[in-house]
Amino acid sequence: MSSTEHVDADRERTKELRKAHPSGWLHLTQHDAVPILVDALLDLPPGREFNKTEFAEHAGVTRQTVGNYTDLLLEVELIAEVPNTSPRRYRVADSDVVRELFELNSALNSVGE
Repeated sequence: MSSTEHVDADRERTKELRKAHPSGWLHLTQHDAVPILVDALLDLPPGREFNKTEFAEHAGVTRQTVGNYTDLLLEVELIAEVPNTSPRRYRVADSDVVRELFELNSALNSVGE
């Protein structure tokens, strides 16, 4: 094995280890549609309730896409279920994750100014 092939093999092993034991960020963003959904959440006014169809329209994705990732968004505390609603409604969660996400987004937006 050449030196270049050895380095490439080491990189691949490291990448696979990251995938097997992802950080919270990688766990969230390894799904193709999730960055679009998170971006859409950043545009919603505080406390705004929505169902999957409304959120899909707001994000510009299908309702199925929202349905595929609802559990993940709940798990990482980006959205919260609104109790006693049918059909089920959600809102941006009141969580440390959301607060930090909005702070990061604000910092990133100000870098380009």
